[in-house]
Amino acid sequence: MKKWETKEQLVNLLCDLVRIPSVTGSAGEVVLPGFVVQQLRSLPYFQAHPNHVESHPTGDGREFVTALVKQRTDVSKTVIMVSHFDVVDAIDYGSWESYAFDPYRLTSLFYTHRADMPAAVQKDLSQGNWLFGRGTMDMKCGLALHMAMIEQACHGAFDGNLLLLTVPDEEVNSAGMRAAVPKLLELAERHGLTYQAVLNSEPMFTQYPGDETNYIYTGSIGKVLPGFLCYGKETHVGEPFAGLNANFMASRLTDAFELNTDFCEVVGDEVTPPPTNLMQTDLKKEYSVQIPHRAVTMFNLFLYEKRMDELVAQLLAHAEEVAAGIKEKVRQQAERYRSFAPFTPNQFDVKVLTYEQLHAYALQSHGQDRLESIYQEVFRRGPRDDRQLTIELVDELAILCKELAPMIVLFFAPPYYPAVNTSKHPLIQRTVSHMIRIAEQTYGIKLEHQHYFGGISDLSYVGLQNPLSTLQPLVTNMPLWERGYVVPLTALEQFDVPVLNLGPIGRDAHQWTERLDVDFAFGPLMKLLPECIQQLLATETED
Repeated sequence: MKKWETKEQLVNLLCDLVRIPSVTGSAGEVVLPGFVVQQLRSLPYFQAHPNHVESHPTGDGREFVTALVKQRTDVSKTVIMVSHFDVVDAIDYGSWESYAFDPYRLTSLFYTHRADMPAAVQKDLSQGNWLFGRGTMDMKCGLALHMAMIEQACHGAFDGNLLLLTVPDEEVNSAGMRAAVPKLLELAERHGLTYQAVLNSEPMFTQYPGDETNYIYTGSIGKVLPGFLCYGKETHVGEPFAGLNANFMASRLTDAFELNTDFCEVVGDEVTPPPTNLMQTDLKKEYSVQIPHRAVTMFNLFLYEKRMDELVAQLLAHAEEVAAGIKEKVRQQAERYRSFAPFTPNQFDVKVLTYEQLHAYALQSHGQDRLESIYQEVFRRGPRDDRQLTIELVDELAILCKELAPMIVLFFAPPYYPAVNTSKHPLIQRTVSHMIRIAEQTYGIKLEHQHYFGGISDLSYVGLQNPLSTLQPLVTNMPLWERGYVVPLTALEQFDVPVLNLGPIGRDAHQWTERLDVDFAFGPLMKLLPECIQQLLATETED
């Protein structure tokens, strides 16, 4: 009997993976790759080919794992199976937090306390076989299934090669996948591999509350983080019209962009969610009666097909409208207040700049050495989140060039997820049609095709949808680009492989009620994945 064949074996493997609390950035995230390598090396194939299982550094103390099964030297066709092993933290579990990484115990407790659970959870508890715990659905089940597929490959199940890739940091910056792409190109050259497709097994994400549709995805949604640094004019709170409050500026921007459907993209019957604010704060370091004259607001913005130059133009156009509205609002209020205080000022302008324009002005006015000293000073302040570091870099340049104020400066912060959609690729079209037919005929399961996986995934780093040159407006307006954050764009141009996502059914990702449908994952899906892999390895005449 194989190690990972029965439902019981697979549940035990999944629970072993979940018990390692591999929260992004934690010690557990560093430990988990060693466990995966150890488990894979227990298989006879890897005992005979130990160099086919490797852990690779990401450059920040973490590692990703590759495991290649290549039965014949004359066969190059290879399917990559990608997963991530990091998870979000478990603080949201509240009183259940100590059990968040113990699926057996947590599930037992939830069944015992069924009456205390949300209605949707009670419904699932009464009619299904659900396993609870952080990472059960997102996405250690996918990793467990891929390990099982590797074991099947070791026994000669596929007419081609199988390469497992599992990475850290998908939940924050995708440092693992960004580091993996050049390594995948290197492995292809070393072992004579031709990559047919990249198969992910992220869980199916609901499109709306109560959605029970089963999805198969042929792409992944893109994402950027545009931010606006607002630099007003300092003044005492007793003379507010003598300055311009940056919190007021930021709030007007947030109001203009929050849930603004002008930024939604539609492809077929799929639509990107509208932008929503992820951060809004002033940059004062202590309390005083000086108004906050520097503030920042930042948004999550999803993409399908929009090019960066189009997006930047759209962001700037809306920011210009906001700037005009700020000026008009202050003018109106000053006019009213002037009946009490005749000398009230009301004349000022608000410039809208890109970070690239601010940087060019600073360079011309102060020189490269001055700018470089500012960058080094910011980096010397100690480790910070990439978003915070980006804000500090923009803020320091704005302070240096404060004569431009009042101003709104558009910039981008990491991470950047390119959108990917390979639904028109012949191999993907053929495979999707086959899987939809087989799932219904064999298991009575209806799979619905979606162009984009909506939960953000590492599939974003498989190829580039648009030419490199179209990304210039992003690169030049991201202060951290090649200063601690980089997407291997040249490697992505070479690593142009179609993608597919077929994964388990789960509920409530990133919530304390996260759970996995065990019967589907280790029943029909365990049978569908080998069929999918074989289709991705097949020649055009096979079906």
